[in-house]
Amino acid sequence: MELILLRHGKAEDSNPDGDIARELVKKGYEQSKTQALRLKQAGALPDIVLTSPYTRARQTAETFCEAADMPGPVVLGWIGCGMTPDTAMNELLGYDEFSRVAIVGHEPDLSNLITCLLNMPSGSIKVRKGQMTCIKISPPARGGILQYMAPPKLGH
Repeated sequence: MELILLRHGKAEDSNPDGDIARELVKKGYEQSKTQALRLKQAGALPDIVLTSPYTRARQTAETFCEAADMPGPVVLGWIGCGMTPDTAMNELLGYDEFSRVAIVGHEPDLSNLITCLLNMPSGSIKVRKGQMTCIKISPPARGGILQYMAPPKLGH
């Protein structure tokens, strides 16, 4: 399976309703759309998009899916802030019928998952807002092969 990890796009710094309610700003929507169009052009869209329930992640995933002309995302609580690599790998077992799965999530969760899958030292990767990373994995095995990392400004 190819696991595409997309950090939510740039969001507002705070929201009166709390962290979970923080919304994307214009740049965040543009980042999400750009990443979707890159994958669409490359013929490498995911079969399914899974997202955190946090507003900024949901908006990123919805914008991504709309730009890619694909069905909307599946919102899952385990992808919310605090997702561990073990949780992610265990949950992904339920998606083994898909060749490409995208997860839209948060930091430091995504960088922790990447460093775990690539057997790198903790703290050696930091995923920027709007960044996309693809790793070839074979759940339940804990390991993977980096396919690509696409910063949000690639090609600009």
